[in-house]
Amino acid sequence: MDDDPATEILEATYRALCRHGYADLTIKDIAAEADRSTASVHYYFDDKQTLFVEFLEYLYDRYTAQLAAIDGDTARDRLAALLETVLADDETGTGLEFRTAMLEVTAQAPYDDAIRARLAAFDDVLFDRIRAIIEDGIDRGEFDATVDPTVATEFLVTAVSGAYTRQVAMDRSPEQLRATMTRYVETRLLAE
Repeated sequence: MDDDPATEILEATYRALCRHGYADLTIKDIAAEADRSTASVHYYFDDKQTLFVEFLEYLYDRYTAQLAAIDGDTARDRLAALLETVLADDETGTGLEFRTAMLEVTAQAPYDDAIRARLAAFDDVLFDRIRAIIEDGIDRGEFDATVDPTVATEFLVTAVSGAYTRQVAMDRSPEQLRATMTRYVETRLLAE
């Protein structure tokens, strides 16, 4: 764990969010999770809104580092690794709880410009990374040159987003979607 108290509070926010969800999350819950007083949390963050916007920024930094670390010998390998990474549950086993809480947060985006902007940044970085992989695959002759990278990327990003929603709202496994996306890559993107 980081020795920085603000970072410790952000990490505690993750755990508290998984436990309580967004709507019921309080500074008191976060303080308890961080083993700190509420005054200590307020020292670093004025209110739940400020804390949460900073928390989304913290998650964004982790997410972009995770996407940047994706590797593979071919564009197909990198795309498969990226899709596997973004659809996988986290290593703490709180993936479904976290996705449920983040779906609650997403529902707030139409009413909260700061949350909407932070969530749009996640979408944008995923979109840019997938498009770059597809463009590289086309340039290297791995993917069909007639594929429009923007259209293919829009489909894949929308499918990932839909997988999160279906997993949370309807208890669907992302396994079928992974198989569908693999088939999509094999039948629509790969060069003959």
